Amino acid sequence: MQGYDGAEKRGATRYTSLIRSAKLVSGHGEFICVIRDVSSTGLSLRTFHALPDERILSLELQNGETYEITETRRNGREASYRFDRPVTVERLIHESWNFPKRQLRLNIAVPLQLSSLSGGGEAETVNLSQQGARVTCDAPFAIDQSIRVTSDSFPETRAKVRWRKDKSYGLVFENTFSLREFALMAASVQCPGLLEETPDAA
Repeated sequence: MQGYDGAEKRGATRYTSLIRSAKLVSGHGEFICVIRDVSSTGLSLRTFHALPDERILSLELQNGETYEITETRRNGREASYRFDRPVTVERLIHESWNFPKRQLRLNIAVPLQLSSLSGGGEAETVNLSQQGARVTCDAPFAIDQSIRVTSDSFPETRAKVRWRKDKSYGLVFENTFSLREFALMAASVQCPGLLEETPDAA
């Protein structure tokens, strides 16, 4: 990985085989990325669309741990960053699970329409993953009920209600997003400009 100074290259062991999905948090929203390699002082990553403009971002892993990172180099959809302080590489690679293991979630609001044989209504996501979503909706649905989910932001799918509390529901999709589909959908909702001149190949 280019872009780090000579002392960093000499002093920090590189792990080039790490391929791990994570999310970047910026002033424009939350975006999916793939970590390519990492050391105690920095990392390189790749996105599925143009990178956010900010040099300083927050990197969040699937276990909820976050790291502040500062850009040192970019080339298209790939970029190198340094950590604000040295990290324990083994901890990051193995993602020590201080929190329950969970899917990578984006805290974004996507308008939805939910419907079933018993009725339906307008809804909005509180957070969204490749496999499901937490939503708010005024319409009543039962646990384990199958519902139809439509949106202008992604293809129609069916989902099952896994839990509910007041007007909040946890949904599991029948058709899950690929990582690329998830990343591009998130960018289109939050910052469509990042999709300009995005190559077809991920």
